Amino acid sequence: MEKTVRFSLHPTCPDLHRLGPTRADALLRAEAAAVAAENAAEHDRFRTLNNEEEAQQDGRGVTRRTFVAGAAATVTALATTQFVSARASFAATPGGTLVHVFLYGGLDGLSLIAPADEDDLLARVRPDLVLPDNDSIALDRNFKLTSAFKPLEKHLKAGQLGFVPAVSDPRLSRSHFQAADACNLGGLPNETAGRGFLDSLVDALGPGTAFRSVGIGSTLPRSLVGTNGAISLNSVGSLNLNGDGRYRDATAAAIRGLFTGINHPVEESVQSGLAALATAQKLAAQGYEPAEGVKYEGVGNAFRQLAHLIKGGANVRVATIGMGGYDTHENQGSRDGGYLHRRLGELASALAAFFDDLGDRAADVTVMVSSEFGRRVAQNGSGTDHGHGGVVTVLSGKKLAGSLLGDWQGLDKLDSGDVPEFNNMFHVYGSVAQGRFGLTDAEVEKIFPRQKYTPVKLFA
Repeated sequence: MEKTVRFSLHPTCPDLHRLGPTRADALLRAEAAAVAAENAAEHDRFRTLNNEEEAQQDGRGVTRRTFVAGAAATVTALATTQFVSARASFAATPGGTLVHVFLYGGLDGLSLIAPADEDDLLARVRPDLVLPDNDSIALDRNFKLTSAFKPLEKHLKAGQLGFVPAVSDPRLSRSHFQAADACNLGGLPNETAGRGFLDSLVDALGPGTAFRSVGIGSTLPRSLVGTNGAISLNSVGSLNLNGDGRYRDATAAAIRGLFTGINHPVEESVQSGLAALATAQKLAAQGYEPAEGVKYEGVGNAFRQLAHLIKGGANVRVATIGMGGYDTHENQGSRDGGYLHRRLGELASALAAFFDDLGDRAADVTVMVSSEFGRRVAQNGSGTDHGHGGVVTVLSGKKLAGSLLGDWQGLDKLDSGDVPEFNNMFHVYGSVAQGRFGLTDAEVEKIFPRQKYTPVKLFA
């Protein structure tokens, strides 16, 4: 007679041999029964939790804060980091969109625009980098513009393209890291508490959608870091839930159910993130075809994503795009066919494609292009070294006050070999934002702490 075996897997039948004709069958059935019992116990546990949650609504039982603390890990595991804390109001807010394009490396401003009446001086100190008269584009106040910007000539003639020369700030050093950091923060870290100036600008703009502040790229720039939960994305379709695509809708529904009506700040973040996710998925599913004749290349692909969001109704208020390759210590090539000329041509083509693609919507968009610093006036071999006095470029659907904007007092007295600061960088930044959104001087001063704001006339 076979000896009875006691086996704890099965909850009601400890005699394993009764569960199947063979030991293997019996083990399999015992394990299946144990799993079923465990599932039932879990179901009872979750039902108990639910009852406690319902009871808490009447002031009894566990707190929702306790429940949320445990559930937060679930959201972290299921969702991407794109769930943002945005005080979401899903109606469009007036004022349009400001796009900040940052040129990393330190653009040589004199290779973009230059005073024609100082050609003799420039020819002595930078003979290989002077903009040629026969190939340049005329600007106001006897300045000339590189031929690389010919794709934007129609916008120049329409009063939509302008340049601010000699832009800097006394606190900027010649260090890429320090200068870029200060430019994106709107001051030094100890002045701004590490918060980006565009994130501070969002405060002044009021509530908006989860897409109200967007960085096109794989990482969020310092200018958008802060309290308003900006989104960074490489493409519209890249905003998605992790995991198997077959379960994404169910996962989103489960997350929405977990974080609805819980009276906790995380509810706002999750609902805002899910709204952004739904918008992105809808736009990605629809696909995107630029306007007829528009072709995006190079950095233009970032502008294509932004055009997709704007034309798709995502209500973008501020956005950023970064472009590298402007640290031209050698082989700078400012003239047609040179390295920097090609780089600027790629940028100009992207800007032109963006505005052509936007069509009538371009009236509500302003693009500001800047870099961390300018470069020294004199060339050093075949390039230029780090300096000050850079150029800010403005392309806007709102008519500008001219093609050369701000103050210019000539190159008679250089600042240790650099273009002097005639226009403070943060006053220029603030004036662009003020012109786009109609802010008061006091509102602009809050964006740039510890500075007395002096407006620069940029718009007509």
